Amino acid sequence: MDAAKKLRLLLIEDDVRLAQLVRDYLEQENFHISIEHRGDTALANFKPDSIDLVILDLMLPGMDGLKVCSSLRKVFSGPILILTAKSSDIDHVMGLELGADDFVHKPIEPPVLLARLRALLRRTHPALGHDSPAPVAELLKFGGLNINMQAHDVKLHGEAVELTTQEFDLLSFLARNAGKVLSRDDIFNNIRGIEYDGLDRTVDVRISRLRKKLQDNSTHAQRIKTIWGKGYLFVAEAWD
Repeated sequence: MDAAKKLRLLLIEDDVRLAQLVRDYLEQENFHISIEHRGDTALANFKPDSIDLVILDLMLPGMDGLKVCSSLRKVFSGPILILTAKSSDIDHVMGLELGADDFVHKPIEPPVLLARLRALLRRTHPALGHDSPAPVAELLKFGGLNINMQAHDVKLHGEAVELTTQEFDLLSFLARNAGKVLSRDDIFNNIRGIEYDGLDRTVDVRISRLRKKLQDNSTHAQRIKTIWGKGYLFVAEAWD
């Protein structure tokens, strides 16, 4: 499959906000997303030749996810990933027996969902997995800052910067949006996969840690600026 071609993903999810969040994130990663909010309509509208993979919620109006999975598998040979808030082993076993390829529990961070999708593609469809969409850029460079998206490696003036997975995801999101003010809501949705409630300070703590590790003055930050009342700004020209 041509690496430039978008993979066509059907998301069957009744949570409108979550569906939109997943769409916004995965479309940045070169997926084309179709959304259905009901099990029965998803099945009625399903065209197997126009879909490469399916993300399926278990708890759906109209028809539950297990029945949808069973029906899809009769006409669709591509990967089916079940997205569920349920933790029951029985549901997992039934889903696998009915044709699901993998399970992901809610809430899930979008980068983790993306990694699971790519792993699933490599396992079930090696050709698709090999040519699955790459990150927006393999290497991001800003003066003395180099961010290797594939290797999850960061160097500042040639020196390795040790970041946690969450810190790396935050930095890469900021860097991909260099010059754009990102609200806490933008960042929280992208990194955590759930809506910011206005109280959680996780974003601020991680920004503070990033600044320290990237030698940005926390009191008068110049590289990752605080834009009061709006959010944070990654300054592309400040890394020399």
